[in-house]
Amino acid sequence: MASGSEANLHCPVCCDIFKDPVLLSCSHSFCKVCLRRWWRRKEALECPVCKRISGKKHPPCNLALKNLCEAFLLESDQKSEALCRLHSEKLKLFCLDHQEPVCLICRDSENHANHKFRPVDEAARDRRDELQKHLRPLQEKLKLLKETKGNYTRTTEHVKVQAQDTKKQIKKQFKRLHKFLEEEEKARIAAVNAEERQKREVLMEKMEVLRREIAALSQIIRATEEELRAEDTFFLNNYKVTVDQVQEHPLMGDPELLLGVLLDQAKHLGNLTFNILNKMAEASSYTPVILDPNTAHPRLNLSEDLSGVKQGRTRKSCFRKSLFLCVYAQELKGLVLGATYTETMNRFLFFLLSFEALKKSTVYFFFFVTSFMKHFLSSLLIF
Repeated sequence: MASGSEANLHCPVCCDIFKDPVLLSCSHSFCKVCLRRWWRRKEALECPVCKRISGKKHPPCNLALKNLCEAFLLESDQKSEALCRLHSEKLKLFCLDHQEPVCLICRDSENHANHKFRPVDEAARDRRDELQKHLRPLQEKLKLLKETKGNYTRTTEHVKVQAQDTKKQIKKQFKRLHKFLEEEEKARIAAVNAEERQKREVLMEKMEVLRREIAALSQIIRATEEELRAEDTFFLNNYKVTVDQVQEHPLMGDPELLLGVLLDQAKHLGNLTFNILNKMAEASSYTPVILDPNTAHPRLNLSEDLSGVKQGRTRKSCFRKSLFLCVYAQELKGLVLGATYTETMNRFLFFLLSFEALKKSTVYFFFFVTSFMKHFLSSLLIF
């Protein structure tokens, strides 16, 4: 079919070869599905070309045009079908010994004597299944990498929010100090910025590694999927190269857990006022327990200096997943074995217990205790 005639076989809406063409009263033809979508979008039975209103909601099929399109597609398929290089015959068999498609004449030739053959469609189906098995680990790895990249992105934003909150609190405390403390304030802000930058750089490096691996896997998967959709003989001709590319691509290990990437707020905020005033050789209150906000339960709200805690509304956090109302403490200096409590509500109170477990680091937990135990605990807890 001439190339000039091919242009007349394209639907004006989708610009593809007509599929189930229908004929309007204005003599314009369109794919049946394309015309329905057009009418549904325009809310009118108008021709997409001349805008004339059609009198029929279900226009008749353009049978002549449909036959032309089917003949054109059939001719195109026949032209694109691979033929034997030696005999110009269709490649209907697959030689299992030579691992290549062959024609019926090749099968009876001396070159393929005593060889085993399979129909091309069966051989292609088996090798497609085999290649799909090799492709599946790459697809699963790609999914995992994308999910991990998303987690890294959210963590980066969380670190940024942490840094902003930490800097805000530092500035608020520094406002209470004299002008000569400005240099100290700048130093501590710089420390937060440096740590934020360091944390973000670590995350960005991890994300860059993931980006490169995702790009590489995506390219291999895309190329392999194109081969899977190819015509059988073309697929079999390229099969060995394709499967080698899939199998030989090195898979990176599973992404590491997000350990040590959160901003160490306790380091920047803990005992901030005491440390500054200590440089001034003035007396200042000292907080022996610094609570780590990265470990606090979402329903626990820590004070700005990280020395106190109270129950509040549940905050949105993707990192505090503790099942208990607890928070870990840092910088436990000068603390004796014992317990204390602070009443926060009429019927409930937070109870702080310290335990020396096997002479290891002390861990602090905050529990709810019913108010009737208040007097009982008071009689037992003596410092």
